[in-house]
Amino acid sequence: MTRIERRFAALKNKGRAGLIAFITAGDPDTATSLKVLKALPGAGADIIELGMPFSDPMADGPAIQAASQRALKAGQTMVKTLAMVKVFREQEDATPIVLMGYYNPIYVYGVDRFLTDAVAAGVDGLIVVDMSPEEDAELRPQARQAGLNFIRLATPTTDAKRLPAVLANTSGFLYYVSIAGITGTAAPDLADVAAHVGRIKAKTELPIAVGFGVKTKEQVAAIAKLAEGVVVGSAIVSAIAQSLDADGNATPETGPRVLGLVEQLASALRQPAAAAAL
Repeated sequence: MTRIERRFAALKNKGRAGLIAFITAGDPDTATSLKVLKALPGAGADIIELGMPFSDPMADGPAIQAASQRALKAGQTMVKTLAMVKVFREQEDATPIVLMGYYNPIYVYGVDRFLTDAVAAGVDGLIVVDMSPEEDAELRPQARQAGLNFIRLATPTTDAKRLPAVLANTSGFLYYVSIAGITGTAAPDLADVAAHVGRIKAKTELPIAVGFGVKTKEQVAAIAKLAEGVVVGSAIVSAIAQSLDADGNATPETGPRVLGLVEQLASALRQPAAAAAL
């Protein structure tokens, strides 16, 4: 089993969904980003999505676009991103890390080199937003052979005809995009999410993680009743942005603000389990 599969199995045994926390690697700088990354498991993140900064993140809303720009401005590179994962792995072997982003930075780095270095660093899975099932031959088979989970996205427009192609060769979990649009710009409609997740569950035994637009503890608690994972990205990235000084630099508030938010969101998944055990 991969780390991702082990983590979802452990969550199932605990009777709760997992919190999947997203940050952009190198935002607002490599050192601060690494400190946050290393502290996320202790704050309650069950799985971490680490964004690979890219200059044209077309599926992302303003918050994550700005995070990519801050990271790139600060000099973040793929080499530095993979080095962050390697340092993280020196102290944390259980929490899965999924690299999320776009194919261009992987292509520029070199697919074979990227996969070799990602596995060596301790990466567990990939979400490549702009790589459809029909266009993944340059990366997906090689990633799976290297032992990485290749995680695909399903959306509200993924109909019954399209779903089998999305599910084919997907592993680790399926990421359900809860809104039709870019990240962080609208709140998910829970009734719609329930209907779509139920439809997908009838076709796969993979865990399903729901993301896009999830920002509050209440939303996390509600979605946790429908899926095995809840993804929060824009809210966490916005907390980073709100903690910066006028020049966009990290402040003493950056770490505490981000980790405090993650702790608050994570508590929505742990309180029901604790109450049930009493």
